[in-house]
Amino acid sequence: MKTCFLIILLLASLVTILECAEKPYRKTPTTKRKFVTVLSIDGGGIRGIIPGTILAFLESKLQELDGPDARIADYFDVISGTSTGGLVTAMLTAPDQDNQPLFAAKDINKFYLEHGPKIFPQDSASAVGPKYNGKYLRSIIKKLLGNTTMCQTLTDVIIPTFDIKLLQPIMFSTTDAKVKCSKNALLADVCIATSAAPTFFPAHYFETKFEDRKTRSFNLIDGGVSANNPTQVAITHVFNEIFKGKFKFVDIKPMDIEKILVLSLGTGTAKQEEKYNASTASQWNAIGWVFDKGATPLIDVYSASSTDMVDIQVSSLFQALGAEKNYLRIQDDSLVGNTSSVDMATPKNMAALAKVGNKLLKKSVARVNIDVGLFEPVVGQGTNARALTRFAKLLSDERKTRLAN
Repeated sequence: MKTCFLIILLLASLVTILECAEKPYRKTPTTKRKFVTVLSIDGGGIRGIIPGTILAFLESKLQELDGPDARIADYFDVISGTSTGGLVTAMLTAPDQDNQPLFAAKDINKFYLEHGPKIFPQDSASAVGPKYNGKYLRSIIKKLLGNTTMCQTLTDVIIPTFDIKLLQPIMFSTTDAKVKCSKNALLADVCIATSAAPTFFPAHYFETKFEDRKTRSFNLIDGGVSANNPTQVAITHVFNEIFKGKFKFVDIKPMDIEKILVLSLGTGTAKQEEKYNASTASQWNAIGWVFDKGATPLIDVYSASSTDMVDIQVSSLFQALGAEKNYLRIQDDSLVGNTSSVDMATPKNMAALAKVGNKLLKKSVARVNIDVGLFEPVVGQGTNARALTRFAKLLSDERKTRLAN
């Protein structure tokens, strides 16, 4: 009887693995390749409209080169997103019934415009518990993603979360989901979890099963507390797979930075206004660090430090190895007023955020200066639109090479 039970467990696990293994990437050839291509999208609530605008521009350039059916998921080997960036990642990579991406990039902002006011209702913020109850966010994500699991995404994705019970980051990836039953969670659960920003939405609990059918429990909050900018998460994932000898890009060697193309999209940050100082902060108690005159100092500090430090480290790595043009970070650090809010989902502010994205396309390629904390133009690299057009050509050429082989 015991032997039969073990055989049943083994077969159940094998079926789960095969279900994932049989889900092919959309039109993705298995040939060796010249580049590893990575897309990363920051967290930032309703400010996801900014990268949504950038992605729509990039996809339009890909369509000019490869036809109207071109989609972002066809061109990136790894897409990583945190919080609102995780939701965008899911929209770009979750398959519909025809194994096509659920959303074209141009439709991302339409999603925010339609559902943003209901996700962040301006007239019904709670005075007790999280600011928003999260019911609408959960319902629309579950309706959108249904029973799609992590192993079914159309390209490799990585979505950070944080387990509040274990006090450790939990990264959900397509790669892990294909080999670990307990990491093959519903994509909807992962998106709800990575969006559960402390003070804004409630934490998210769900369960999966280990290979032996025992239950694994997750008590998760916003991945932004550990990786609001998930660029380094994505690059580390690529290197780990290469070191293990399991990565599909078998002709890429460790530290071949010149063979990695990275597009990192921010959701904007507030203009440096020096709104906090040591004199004021020295008087704060625990509540003051969480809320101060309508602001959220502790969240602002963690978000800004996580985002900028990753950019500095990744940018320094690419520059040190002579591949600075392979890393493109597009970020706006001059948001003022309502545009700097993560939850001001009024029609007026959402339209303003779309304008921020369009203006950002016209700005010069910039890198953060660690000494002053500001983004400064990079001489000789033109505008972000020009850089994205160059990236589109590289992505298109890479895909054509793979398909030809």
